Amino acid sequence: MVPGLLPLSRPQRSPAARYRGVRATGGDKSSPALVPVASAPYIGRMKRWIPFVKSAPRVSVIRLSGVIATGARGQLNDAGLAPVIEKAFSKGRPAAVALLINSPGGSPVQSSLIAARIRRLAEEKAIPVLAFVEDVAASGGYWLACAGDEIFVDESSIVGSIGVISAGFGFHEFIARHGIERRVHTAGRSKSWLDPFQPERAEDVKRLKALQEQVHENFKAHVRARRAGRLAEGKELFDGSVWVGAQAVEVGLADAVGHLVPVLKARFGDKVQMRVFGPKRGLLSRFGLRLADDLIGALEERVRYARFGL
Repeated sequence: MVPGLLPLSRPQRSPAARYRGVRATGGDKSSPALVPVASAPYIGRMKRWIPFVKSAPRVSVIRLSGVIATGARGQLNDAGLAPVIEKAFSKGRPAAVALLINSPGGSPVQSSLIAARIRRLAEEKAIPVLAFVEDVAASGGYWLACAGDEIFVDESSIVGSIGVISAGFGFHEFIARHGIERRVHTAGRSKSWLDPFQPERAEDVKRLKALQEQVHENFKAHVRARRAGRLAEGKELFDGSVWVGAQAVEVGLADAVGHLVPVLKARFGDKVQMRVFGPKRGLLSRFGLRLADDLIGALEERVRYARFGL
């Protein structure tokens, strides 16, 4: 010890300062059993592990918002959502899983993969799935909605667009006007089909339509299987049309008009706990910054939403 300095010592706290006075049942009043203050938050967490203590039901909410596509531009794809969906079905023993959907569609393959993963886990774990549509669940977005056992919409939600679309541009006249010569060499007559820098060929369009029909049939089969017994008879539902709110309920594409929180409280009680799961955003996007590739993706997404007036 340095001469002239008093020894340092930790101030002594009384048991009342360190402990919260929680008396054990049947304890002796002269020597009460006390529980450390730091332990208090864990008591609530441990309730769900005690078989005779009933805890509030939990519902996992998976947010599915954006265009469905692969790669860096795609906000929704199976590779990115796989860990999110797996965690939503396994974390905290949920009583149900809710899908919060706001998507104008995108890749039919990614839509199918995501929906198939949701259905596989729902059946393996015997967990009901409820889908809630926000602004739009169109095309691939509606494919995702059909992964739910029930579909709820807002009065103004846009639902449907059960069809397949392919769009592009033709530049052959533009490059000819500017003296640009296109040189393409292929092995295989169909290798350069639908080349935007060459005049459109009828045989290419015929082949494209045949491919679209196959995808369209897969889409229709998915909707018929998931909405069996609920689709309106005599209505043309698969021509790419959309319905709004209660109209979607009337034709059987949705089950009811309802919002996430009120429906879950009516189903599972006022004390229902909801935990939201969704894809993580990149560091730059958290600060409102985007790379060039992200900006292109945002533009494509804006165009897709604009088709539905959003």
